[in-house]
Amino acid sequence: MSLDLALLIVRVVVGLLFVGHGAQKLFGWFGGYGLNGTAGFMGSLGLRPAKFWTLLAGLSELGGGALLALGLLNPLGPVAIIAAMLVATAKVHGGKGLWVTEGGMEYNLVLIAASLAVGLAGAGSFSMDAVLGIALPAPISLIVGLVASVLGTGIALLSAPRSVASAQGQELSQTA
Repeated sequence: MSLDLALLIVRVVVGLLFVGHGAQKLFGWFGGYGLNGTAGFMGSLGLRPAKFWTLLAGLSELGGGALLALGLLNPLGPVAIIAAMLVATAKVHGGKGLWVTEGGMEYNLVLIAASLAVGLAGAGSFSMDAVLGIALPAPISLIVGLVASVLGTGIALLSAPRSVASAQGQELSQTA
């Protein structure tokens, strides 16, 4: 009972926060910039095509968060969140060290750990999976999902063959 309650708390809090993050990216809700504004930011990170990666990030966060909060089709929700956080860590936070006070990856790692824990433990008794009697094959669905997340992160990182800084430097040297 206590494990199920703990899983419910983690699922609902982390899941609903991710629904909010996805809604910021996709719809501009909760102070977000919406699809076009966020695509501008993603483009500045070197992700090409920026709108595609923005849509994918927003859907991963909104859909993954909803699946996690509901405890539905576990571990697909945690895997979607992990994928989004891997890209955020690699493109935004990883080069800034560990601590969030310096813009580092601390918070991303906490979210990855919480999502992975639910993916490994299962959604618990207080979940839609339990109510509906659904169980994706474990552990293969988690393993396949994590491999796909890592591959997707690699593809995202390779979508810009040059770093943004070196591309800007080349543009500056060409205009000088």
